[in-house]
Amino acid sequence: MSSKRLYFALVGVITLLFVALVGGAYGANSLLSTQATKLTALKAKSQAQSQEQVSLIEAKKDIQKYASLAQITSSVVPEDKDQAETVREIVNIAAANNVSLSAITFPASTLGTSSSAATGATTAAPAPTAATNLNSSTTKLSQLLPVTNIPGVYDLQITVQGDPNKPVQYSSFINFLSSLEHNRRTAEISTITIAPSSTNANLLTFALTLNEYIKP
Repeated sequence: MSSKRLYFALVGVITLLFVALVGGAYGANSLLSTQATKLTALKAKSQAQSQEQVSLIEAKKDIQKYASLAQITSSVVPEDKDQAETVREIVNIAAANNVSLSAITFPASTLGTSSSAATGATTAAPAPTAATNLNSSTTKLSQLLPVTNIPGVYDLQITVQGDPNKPVQYSSFINFLSSLEHNRRTAEISTITIAPSSTNANLLTFALTLNEYIKP
């Protein structure tokens, strides 16, 4: 082989090595870029999982922190609108304070009636056996009004009327109101109407509107 051919052969080999070197560098760079992208994604996923773990730990702490509050809420706000129990409690409170009642009235039920037929009121006599227990899933929201700005809590309005033939003493009436306000089913009295006796200023007849808050 002449020196000229050897020269061209070496030049060709060097050229091939250079091309191979450039191609290898490009391939290595692409591989590194791909791996770097995967590593970045894995780091981001790891950070997200770490954040979720921190949030979960905080949520568990909040659950433990407010567990007692949830128990208090469930014990304060009834989960049903058991009218028989409500009537029974009101009647017992009235009897304990020497107050005679003539009627305990609940809103008219909208079950199975048109809107025009449900404008009246359903009256329960002041005896525990006169009211109906309405706890089924199909009736638990009937007669209830949603409470503004408190999702899931409803209001059942109850009207209590004193016996006009048996006026009550003022002091007994005050005790009756206090007992109602300390009862979890009748804890709020929204309106009070009283009429003093014409023969004795210390005696009066009354009508009350109570709000029973329920969280079904």
